[in-house]
Amino acid sequence: MADYTFPEGFLWGGATAANQFEGGYDADGKGLSVPDIIMGGTVDTPRVVTPAGVREGAYYPSHEAIDFYHHWKEDIDLFAEMGFKCFRLSIQMSRIFPNGDDATPCQAGIDFYKNVFKHCQEKGIEPLVTLSHYEFPLALSHKYGGWDNPAVIDLWVRYADLCFREYKGLVKYWLTFNEINCAIMGGFGNIYGLGILPPEDGPVPFGECEWDDPQRRFEGLHNQFVASAKAVQIAHAIDPENMVGCMIAGNACYPRTCRPADVLIAQKQMNLNNFYCGDVHVRGEYAAWAPSVWAENGVDVERMLDLADRDAETLLMGTVDFYSFSYYMSATAGLPDPDSEASGGNIFGGMGNPYLTASDWGWPIDPEGLRWYLETVYDRYQIPLMIVENGLGANDERGEDGKFHDGYRIDYMSDHIVEMGKAIEEGVDLMGYTMWGCIDLVSASTGEMKKRYGFIYVDKDNDGNGDLHREKKESFDWYKKVCETNGADLD
Repeated sequence: MADYTFPEGFLWGGATAANQFEGGYDADGKGLSVPDIIMGGTVDTPRVVTPAGVREGAYYPSHEAIDFYHHWKEDIDLFAEMGFKCFRLSIQMSRIFPNGDDATPCQAGIDFYKNVFKHCQEKGIEPLVTLSHYEFPLALSHKYGGWDNPAVIDLWVRYADLCFREYKGLVKYWLTFNEINCAIMGGFGNIYGLGILPPEDGPVPFGECEWDDPQRRFEGLHNQFVASAKAVQIAHAIDPENMVGCMIAGNACYPRTCRPADVLIAQKQMNLNNFYCGDVHVRGEYAAWAPSVWAENGVDVERMLDLADRDAETLLMGTVDFYSFSYYMSATAGLPDPDSEASGGNIFGGMGNPYLTASDWGWPIDPEGLRWYLETVYDRYQIPLMIVENGLGANDERGEDGKFHDGYRIDYMSDHIVEMGKAIEEGVDLMGYTMWGCIDLVSASTGEMKKRYGFIYVDKDNDGNGDLHREKKESFDWYKKVCETNGADLD
């Protein structure tokens, strides 16, 4: 048994994203979203995007994904069997407003999510709902260009307002934008985060950055800050019980060496990748060093200062109730070192760390880094924290007995949960943990099914073949015990 105690009511659960597991991409009036035009790939074959629309005969993983759209009762029942207290999922704006700017919403879309949330509540599970998880309506990209167009703010806020009203009493935990800090990057950040598409009809490599425009990117990110702040205020007005959080792609970054230059470089990386967005969400204003970020990226500093001044009151009045984040790995940063290999990872890379092992996909495994990140962020913001993504992507193979024995996943999660407990003992206010990909789903970065995270196996391969049946892995019963004992029994 553990020598620490998780707080009563701790939200144990799992996390998903609609574009990676929901499917039903054109069912019941749903419009296309940006992920619906991103084709499949593998760790060795990059995904490509077809900006003009869906190409006949091409494979787009989001179209069916694992078909939660038709398996939602079965899946939620399995989550309940594990003892989930919380289930993170997202709403697709294009299922509610197919074109993003429709005069009236799609009732079938509203009803689908309402039924899902009701079933969660019946099973004792609190939904944690992300309003925008890489699911920007494609029609808005074509018509408005993406989040850099301020006209999108009111359209999105109208959508958020509808969700808060329709699901009042069913959902009280909300996130505005998933991994909002990915917009700091080009390529991936433009497409997924901001709905800004390549100018060519494609296919264009998913991570390509040659067409990137930093001005559009940073203005688009500012518009998301404004939209988020407005949504927070609306959520509180509609239901004072609502708690609205931000969601940051957690980037724990160490100095490559104790060389002072490396320390300063790592500090700069931590600031940019975590606190540029975190400060606006939590403190309601840009950090003092933000103008230097704009200048270094070739962004018009005066224009950004004008935008910040114009929206200062909105940002200050719409600060979040809690800070949520994803954590998969850490990285190091420092002066160029020809002997240091780059590390893979979730959105942000960095230099490798010789003291750590890595996953099958090259992501460094660093449980202690999670504790360090928790304590660093809590010391800065002093508001509740929540880990809403953490897990191990692996090539799970069936054993000789026909079952999936994923002890490596159990070890990974156990080690991270131990460090969570230590952080709580150090005074961190941690409200919950939703493991990423609690059921196997499509990888956002590579588009493959082979990279599996789940406690539940889904029969589907990288080419879309399989009957989609669900099957428990060894980790299913282990996590059930974790939930039952509130994190005390990790054996």
